[in-house]
Amino acid sequence: MNVGAFVCGCGGAVDVDLEGVREGVRGVDVVASSSLLCEDGLPKVRHVVAEYDLDHLLVTAESEGCRRRYRRLLDDAGMHPDAVSFVNHRERAAWVHDSAEATDLVARKLNAAHAGLREEAPSRSVSREADGDVVVVGDAETAAALADAADVTLVADGREFAETDHDLRDVTVERGRVTGVEGTYGEFEVRVEAGVTDDCVDCMECVRQGPDEYVTASPVDVLPGAPDGDWVDCCPTDAIHPEERTLEAAQVVYPDASRDTRGGRTGFYTGPVDAATVAAVESRRDGLERPQFLDVDRSVCAAGASSQEGCTVCSDACPHGAVDRPTVDSVAFDEVACESCGACTSACPTGAVRAREPSNRRVAREVETLLDPADRSGLLFSPDGVETDVVAFVCDERAARALDAYGRRARERDDLEYPPLLPVEVPCADTVGEAHVLHALAAGADGVAVVGCGGDCLHSGPDPKADLVDRLNRATTDLGLGERVAFFAPDPDDPGAFVEAVGRFVELDLDDSPVPSGHEADGVADDSTPNPAFNTHEWALESVRAILPHVDHRDGIGGLESFGRVEVSDDCTFTPTCSNLCPTDALRREDAGLEFDHERCVNCGLCEEGCMEDAIRVDGGLHLELLPEYNDGDAWTTVAEGEMRECRRCGKPFTSEASAQKISEEVGDVVAGIANDVDGDVFEYCGDCRAKLVYDV
Repeated sequence: MNVGAFVCGCGGAVDVDLEGVREGVRGVDVVASSSLLCEDGLPKVRHVVAEYDLDHLLVTAESEGCRRRYRRLLDDAGMHPDAVSFVNHRERAAWVHDSAEATDLVARKLNAAHAGLREEAPSRSVSREADGDVVVVGDAETAAALADAADVTLVADGREFAETDHDLRDVTVERGRVTGVEGTYGEFEVRVEAGVTDDCVDCMECVRQGPDEYVTASPVDVLPGAPDGDWVDCCPTDAIHPEERTLEAAQVVYPDASRDTRGGRTGFYTGPVDAATVAAVESRRDGLERPQFLDVDRSVCAAGASSQEGCTVCSDACPHGAVDRPTVDSVAFDEVACESCGACTSACPTGAVRAREPSNRRVAREVETLLDPADRSGLLFSPDGVETDVVAFVCDERAARALDAYGRRARERDDLEYPPLLPVEVPCADTVGEAHVLHALAAGADGVAVVGCGGDCLHSGPDPKADLVDRLNRATTDLGLGERVAFFAPDPDDPGAFVEAVGRFVELDLDDSPVPSGHEADGVADDSTPNPAFNTHEWALESVRAILPHVDHRDGIGGLESFGRVEVSDDCTFTPTCSNLCPTDALRREDAGLEFDHERCVNCGLCEEGCMEDAIRVDGGLHLELLPEYNDGDAWTTVAEGEMRECRRCGKPFTSEASAQKISEEVGDVVAGIANDVDGDVFEYCGDCRAKLVYDV
């Protein structure tokens, strides 16, 4: 792929050294710059595109008008209009940092964009057909607006529509109040409870005789809490009593719903409802097609496969109802319902579910490029450039818009500046997990910032990364790095708190990392596992191993949830249950002993859940003394020891003493006398010899 980078000075509106940026960009086929590249410089861009036969452009442009010009240029050149990656050099660079810092940062961002481009996943999509059924709850205006485009059912939800100004002639109006909405796009079920059954013939007698505040006329309904009285007996069809029913719909518009799933589910719209909502419903009337966000490999899933509940982190993490547990030991992903927040992918320890774009591999390459020491030469990396390397994982929704708002304010008022961050955009702060942060520190970052929505995240609600930050600062402290992780929530209307918090974190809380730059991740820690590269567990372990030579660390690294340590009590009878259940083969039985491979354990808890003796306990955290490099090269450690029972007849070891004794205690009386002339207990004989004794062979 031939790639060109184009840097614009926006007519002097950005204070960056164009020559310095050109000098810092590497690996591309050509770099060009101009004071006003998207206007007078466009003919030169066309010439460069043709001369170098470019396949993709990296362009510093933030204005939508500028971006349209580049897309038209590509279209005129016979290229795909999306064969361009835009880098923000104004709002999140030159307008909030000084010239040297901005010059440094823009070059790094262009290099990171190029690195990400090389790892970009090929496009795929998922689709689902749907009928045109839409349920609207309590909003006559929206129901009327959609009536020409869909089959609309309006649930009154306790409201009165007798004198509405909206045309509901083509709308089915249902009495009742909504008590719940389940399902996903195309398959929603709306639970409704009404005070009047479908036996009602709309005679209006209850409306005439009943209490005004508890009875509605259109539709006829009796609201919860209505007082009893003679008026209840007026109904000729005995329809005045509670009834529950379920309505099916492809989409649901429920303005007053509580957003228990932040950001909603695809096809489920909460308030406020506006023209854009109506347009979205209409566009999805017959179905939808969207990019495929996930790659799923169930063969390495740690959910379990033996009717025992194992790892549940993906279903626990998903805020959109897109991950289901159809059985206790299985997981199902609804990729149409997926909102690409990345919560399941950052939580999954084995890589059974992975984000397609940006993939963990792509994120890793962008981080490494932002920190790459190969850039530190010449004019670009003067002493006045970016001094403290803080990798910032930035939510590309509200957080990104807030940062852009800060930049525009800074340009307008010249009153806002904060230390530069090395940005990697992600779909949501939930995309970021322990492996992402540890990798950034292994690649030489002085600190890691997670920049998200904060108080009311579109996906996860308040303080979505507070727990992650606490856990990882415990881990970095145990690693000897001190606290190096922070979460920031930029409020577009109040930049002061963000500026102060970022300034304190970067300038006061962080010192230079002892870990040098230059680490390039493979995303694996154990070549013997079937897990895909850049899964959370192995990527994190690889990063820890890259950090360890440069720090004075503790043996136990707390706060890491994708690692588990097994402890076994004396109640263990050495049955093979735990080793059979373990989805990562981290447990094995050797003779009468039980051995554990900490390097493979992902803390799923399946062994603890399935142990019949309740003898196993699994605690999170990474324990270095259990890794092979600290254990004479042996990955296995003995966690329980016992004795083998030898067959009284043939002398062959056949089971553990503890297991044999337990079986004898439980069923010994039942089988007593089953074999004639047997010396001792029948359970002192192996299976072959026992059968011979029973059948007098």
